[in-house]
Amino acid sequence: MSNMQFSDEFDFENRITDTSEIPADAAEGDNPLRPKNLDEYIGQEKAKENLRVFIEAAKIRNETLDHVLLYGPPGLGKTTLAGIIANELGVSCRITSGPAIEKPGDLAALLTNLNEGDVLFIDEIHRMSRAVEEVLYPSMEDFAIDIITGKGQMAASYHLPLPHFTLVGATTRAGQLTAPLRDRFGVVLRLELYTPEELGQIVTRSAGILGIEIDNDGALEIASRSRGTPRIANRMLKRVRDFAQVMSDGVITCETARTALDRLEIDELGLDQNDRRMLEAIIKYYNGGPVGLETLAAAIGEEAVTIEDVYEPYLLQIGFLSRTPRGRCITAEGCRHLGYDFPKGTVIGSATQPNLFGN
Repeated sequence: MSNMQFSDEFDFENRITDTSEIPADAAEGDNPLRPKNLDEYIGQEKAKENLRVFIEAAKIRNETLDHVLLYGPPGLGKTTLAGIIANELGVSCRITSGPAIEKPGDLAALLTNLNEGDVLFIDEIHRMSRAVEEVLYPSMEDFAIDIITGKGQMAASYHLPLPHFTLVGATTRAGQLTAPLRDRFGVVLRLELYTPEELGQIVTRSAGILGIEIDNDGALEIASRSRGTPRIANRMLKRVRDFAQVMSDGVITCETARTALDRLEIDELGLDQNDRRMLEAIIKYYNGGPVGLETLAAAIGEEAVTIEDVYEPYLLQIGFLSRTPRGRCITAEGCRHLGYDFPKGTVIGSATQPNLFGN
């Protein structure tokens, strides 16, 4: 199954805790919740302050900003930061994605239409084809491309200079970038998961833009269940707003938010029904693991790629799931959260250790 097919199928499930962007996230067109400058951008303090210095230095020297690579889990604001970089530099931002650039000619068309100093943002840059990537190298280093037209004796090579531009690449899988491409980025920034306090500020800001009345406790309740991801927090805010308009005169309080998210089956750590179903399958059918990925996928009726790319990352981050050479295992913390006793065998590395104490 291709990644594009997977994305389309998964959108059909309309999972509120999915970190992938869906059309509903920007239902009003250009997403009004995106901050436009660094002062409006909440969180990611280290990356933000370093970026502020790099932008100011480039403006003082009257030069283009070095190429920027943004990496980290989806939904943390990489696309937003690309737009902010362009706004802070006072230039235009052209947006595309790695899979959309199918041929070297597609990239050449993009590059030759840039103006001096423009920002070119390539999302999912790790998914570019090797042939396109080869054209990108001289564009990044020398601001020029070589195009060959025709075939055989009629072939001709043209050397086209390009305006100086800033490439901003975003990826959720930095390890899949080739070394030559990764080394050509002068600024490399990792985006981290947000704290509940930071997400609370984001929820409050978004509520103000959307005209939703919300108190601090209500914002924090939504934030604490948002998996450290602003995209999920904003999505939850819109759903909780529906409950608030029916249940509490349009005001989102802690109680309203808790009731709404409980009815959406999203618990206090942000786990939804699908997460719990997978963890419970490991406990009930495989005594806590280890269980192979394909076997687990068949047991719960999901694609293996869905488990690996959608379910697992957050469960691994919070320590509820572990990967071993023999398969997936649930942890003691995961069992405790679901209200189960920890299975009598625990997995350490690739060996199974019996629990001598019987619990």
